[in-house]
Amino acid sequence: MRKYVLLASLLVFINIGAFAADIKSIGVPYVQNYTKAQYQSGNQNWSITRDEHGVMYFGNDEGLLSFDGKYWQLNRMPNGLIVRSVAADGKGKIYSGGFGEFGYWENRNGFLKYRSLIHLVPKEFQPINEETWKIYIEKDRVIFQSFGSIYIYAKGRVAVIKAPKPFLFLFRPGGRYFVEEVDAGLFELKGDKLNFIEGSNILGSRVLSVLPFQRGKYLIGTAKNGLFIYDGKQITPWQNQANDFLKNYQLNNGAVISGKYFAYGTILSGIVVVDTAGNVVQHINKSSGLQNNTVLSLYTDAQQNLWAGLDNGIDRIEVNSPLYFYFDKTGRFGTVYSSIIFNNKIYLGTNQGLFYADWVIPGSKHLFQSFDFRLIPGSQGQVWELSLQDGRLLCGHNDGTFQVNGSSITKITSLSGGWTLKKFNTNRLIQGTYTGLIIYHKDAAGNWVFENKVEGFGEPSRYVEQDSKGQIWVSHAYKGIYKVTLTPDLKRVASKKYYDKNSGLPDSYNIGVFNLDNRVVFSSESGFYVYDDITDRFYKYTQLNNSLHTFSTSNKVIAAVGKKYWFINHGKVALADLSVPGKLTIDSNRFSMLDGQMLRNYENINLINNQIYLISVDDGFVILNDEDARQQQRQKLPLVLIRQVENITDKVSVISDISTDNNDLELPFNQNNLRISYSLPYYRQGKIKFQYFLDGYSRQWSDWSLQSQKEFTNLNQGTYIFKVRAKINDENVSEITAFTFKVLPPWYLSNLAFLFYVLLVILAYYVIRHYYRLKLSRHQAEIQEKLQREKEEFLRREAVANEQHIVTIKNEQLQADLASKNRELANSAMNIVYKNELLQKLSDELNNFKDSAGKKISEEQLKKIHNVINDGMSDERDWNIFERSFNEAHENFFKKLKTGHPDLVPNDLKLCAYLRMNMSSKEMASLLNISLRGVEIRRYRLRKKLNLEHDKNLVEFLIEL
Repeated sequence: MRKYVLLASLLVFINIGAFAADIKSIGVPYVQNYTKAQYQSGNQNWSITRDEHGVMYFGNDEGLLSFDGKYWQLNRMPNGLIVRSVAADGKGKIYSGGFGEFGYWENRNGFLKYRSLIHLVPKEFQPINEETWKIYIEKDRVIFQSFGSIYIYAKGRVAVIKAPKPFLFLFRPGGRYFVEEVDAGLFELKGDKLNFIEGSNILGSRVLSVLPFQRGKYLIGTAKNGLFIYDGKQITPWQNQANDFLKNYQLNNGAVISGKYFAYGTILSGIVVVDTAGNVVQHINKSSGLQNNTVLSLYTDAQQNLWAGLDNGIDRIEVNSPLYFYFDKTGRFGTVYSSIIFNNKIYLGTNQGLFYADWVIPGSKHLFQSFDFRLIPGSQGQVWELSLQDGRLLCGHNDGTFQVNGSSITKITSLSGGWTLKKFNTNRLIQGTYTGLIIYHKDAAGNWVFENKVEGFGEPSRYVEQDSKGQIWVSHAYKGIYKVTLTPDLKRVASKKYYDKNSGLPDSYNIGVFNLDNRVVFSSESGFYVYDDITDRFYKYTQLNNSLHTFSTSNKVIAAVGKKYWFINHGKVALADLSVPGKLTIDSNRFSMLDGQMLRNYENINLINNQIYLISVDDGFVILNDEDARQQQRQKLPLVLIRQVENITDKVSVISDISTDNNDLELPFNQNNLRISYSLPYYRQGKIKFQYFLDGYSRQWSDWSLQSQKEFTNLNQGTYIFKVRAKINDENVSEITAFTFKVLPPWYLSNLAFLFYVLLVILAYYVIRHYYRLKLSRHQAEIQEKLQREKEEFLRREAVANEQHIVTIKNEQLQADLASKNRELANSAMNIVYKNELLQKLSDELNNFKDSAGKKISEEQLKKIHNVINDGMSDERDWNIFERSFNEAHENFFKKLKTGHPDLVPNDLKLCAYLRMNMSSKEMASLLNISLRGVEIRRYRLRKKLNLEHDKNLVEFLIEL
């Protein structure tokens, strides 16, 4: 099933606007399966609707299920009720009904919220034990229908219509309402009245579908009695091919497709599509792609997709796609290597043999065709190629080469391994085989017959192409390229040359040779190469490679119609158009779902006619009607939906989870990280890319990306506009969807904060003003106090200065007095010296003194006189006077000296005093009445008593004392 889902989306043209394209009856259209595992909800899906944004809603076992093309969401009903019916009013409301309940969902602050309408129903008519099965919306009223009643909600009130017998289902085809009363017939609801439709008893029971038919007619479908047509007057059975089919498989519901097809869901065998002539043109069931054969609901959307709510899952069917598919679910015919349509038969060449089935002629009246493939006898084994050459179908086989004649084959040659057949000239073919080249020619009947095997060349020949000079290029099955020239009779090789990477090729392995617009090109893993005759080397085909982009490494090229070519790059498919000189256009997106599903290196696409391609896939084939694809016009894409906005700052929390036009979203500054999820409600296969721009944040539009969500973190305060658009298959671009949100400023920059700041500034002004005044007052007081202090300090300093001046004067006076006393003391000492010197002179003179007679004075007299002189010289009174004067000049000198040196005698003190006065030795000798020698001896003794160091000056010591 997974393979089918992938393959079924092959080649879907995105710009689908022509919904009137015919539904084909061969193969099946693409079926997209949405499983329970994908939508994560209940199995059963009872009803389907679509809102104004393109979002699909499903009434599911577990609630209201929605899908936007990318994301599924489930909203639960009160008490977890099953949603049996849904209907969108196109104005933002989704009406739904369940057991004993009906109401509507609407967007409230970015979330779908349910509002019940049951309280408006009169108590006696409330659907306590009934399910609400149908909902229809008109301009000014909404109609809900259960098996017991019809409820009409208008102008805030609910009116109730009852009937004698239970209702079955209410239908609205073409603006009219029809409802069946069980065992009573079909009625039409007009206003609030039920009118019986005459002749409706013919329907039997269980009318399960009423659809608009042609020119005011209605197509009525019943569970077991088939289809009827009501022309407004009478009801008649509609005899057609579909009747027995629908009776057997139990019709359950219906939907109109493109105004000219009718799809019926059945209980037992999926979906049947009927045209206006009653022909079954499609039958889609579990074996052809549906998840389940029981169809509970059908809905046709604006793009003419047919949605099926199943007993287990949801499916979407592209009934008007140009692609139809056939797959071998049983593995009956194995892996398909080649396929072709010829003479109203389709042939499949597989690894098990050649199979065929009848191909229905388009336009013929028929019941839906199911292929019955049968093996052609004798074809068992590996089929490599089916090639149509001049009206003859040839089969390259492991066991040789055959001509196919309807349901039989005729062997042309037993040479094994017919890989490829190419037209060599008008009447000849050349074939590459396991063991070289084979030449075929036409016989008289126009059949191709074996002519000869080319001698001189026995290499396995995977691809063969002839260039404009008649040279044959052969791609070895594994290694390298050969250039071969044949003799004129084509029987043997005239010349051959082998080329590998030494000749300019990027490698010696996996080199293919193909004809592209009448030029031989060589494929490789490094791109396409061309051969240059002059240099006999290979060079990169740069222009082609640049135009092909990723498909420049294609391993196979297959001619399409005109100048179009299929390029197959290891399972990926693209269609290139070379019809405009100098301009190559390539389309790969439409074929992306084929990636990996075709048989690698044996991909096969056959042009059946100018409109139809037959594409071989692993276990079947795909039919592409290119004419339908070209007729489908580009349609305007829906807008991208902003589906979910999440705050991802601390933990993921949903801010909004539905499509919204709300542009009032505000985020706190501390919650400024968000994730925006978006989707395109486009429900056909194609590569959808998105591009976004955040105004106020981005500098330019983002690159196109498949991602459908974007995170923004650490957004600054301000208003932002998120813009997003989508692109389908790199062609059709949608209009821009804009979503505005605001990141609030931080609390300290909010309006309230600014008001607080203003008040704070005012308060601060008055506080500062008061403080300033207080400070000014204090400053003035401080200035006064400072002035007072300075004044007092000035006065104090002045007093101190005066005192100091007085002291200075006193000191000066004292110094003057001291100097005077020192002078007096010096004078006194000098006087004593002079006196002693005088007395000494007198003593000396007396020794020489003679009387008048010339005789010396007697010794006795001299002695007396000398005694008197000595007494005068040693008179202590002079010393006492000197000592007293010295103490006055040098306070406590002798006291300090005696205290420190108590062993000093008076003569020592005298010597210290004289030394303190800095007298000479002579003067001291005179004062002490001793000789100069005696002075020196005393000085020596004094030093010893004073304990002076040798280098200490005695006079300095005494002065410092």
